[in-house]
Amino acid sequence: MSKIRIGIAGYGNLGKGVELAIRQNDDMELVGVFTRRPPETVKLLTDGIKAYSMEDAVKMKDDIDVMIICGGSATDLPQQTPQLAKYFNVIDSFDTHARIPEHFENVDKVCKENGNLAFISLGWDPGLFSLNRLYAESILPSGKTYTFWGRGVSQGHSDAIRRVDGVKKGIQYTVPIEEAKEMVRSGQQPDLTTRQKHQRECYVVAEEGADLAKIEETIKNMKNYFDEYDTTVNFISEEEFDAVHNKMPHGGVVLRSGVTGADENTHQVIEYSIKLDSNPEFTASVLVAYARALNRMKKEGQTGCKTAFDVAPAYLSKLSGEQLRASLL
Repeated sequence: MSKIRIGIAGYGNLGKGVELAIRQNDDMELVGVFTRRPPETVKLLTDGIKAYSMEDAVKMKDDIDVMIICGGSATDLPQQTPQLAKYFNVIDSFDTHARIPEHFENVDKVCKENGNLAFISLGWDPGLFSLNRLYAESILPSGKTYTFWGRGVSQGHSDAIRRVDGVKKGIQYTVPIEEAKEMVRSGQQPDLTTRQKHQRECYVVAEEGADLAKIEETIKNMKNYFDEYDTTVNFISEEEFDAVHNKMPHGGVVLRSGVTGADENTHQVIEYSIKLDSNPEFTASVLVAYARALNRMKKEGQTGCKTAFDVAPAYLSKLSGEQLRASLL
């Protein structure tokens, strides 16, 4: 059986994670990496695989089954995903929740015009956590759903910080408010605002001579990222940044607190959690699993844009239906 041919667009932390994840899936192979940097400056982890200019991607459209796009959600993916969907079947990890409907419509239009298939907003949230919310709310219709992220590094929010004028390096930690989480675990159904569930901690290395007050104000008022949270911006030296903030852990929980029974007085709590040493490597592993599903669905003739809600779980596995029923059901 021929292997699924994967291309990677963008070669930061997520792109490198995708490259490593492909190694763990023997039904896939990496065709090439496409970058906005000079290709000759990019050193890949896989022998025999080349880096190419992003502008050259279209020349290889017949050699790639799935293009996994590894840009940032703030500015890259809204442009890159529709552009590449003209020529490829694509997957991205767009994670600006408030703008997912808009992004979906843009990508869906391009895919249908060109006969391609796209999966957007995949990873662990949005993605796996989205599925858990759907399952939990369908099973316990009388109740409330809560999602707590962290403590950990948000790739999307960190990328947004680094796009601010005057920022040389930046990282953002999402910090859940433990008291709120324990209220939900106990079976309560509190009304919690965004600000009551999480705090955001930012660590920034500023460019020499940059206006620190302006940087802090820009970050704290950034719509869809920081404006609804209690956010702290800490300016530190580059030496401290490199020594202390050089890893990308993350995690989180989805909780559904509901009631069942004739009098709806039986409390039920569903909890799904993950703990990650490497946020980008885990997100990359999700993208690669969904590349298998996309390839199968495209062979069935499907086009347009899809999300995690539209993909049957069996499509993610390389095992047959018979094997899945015998080993996992």
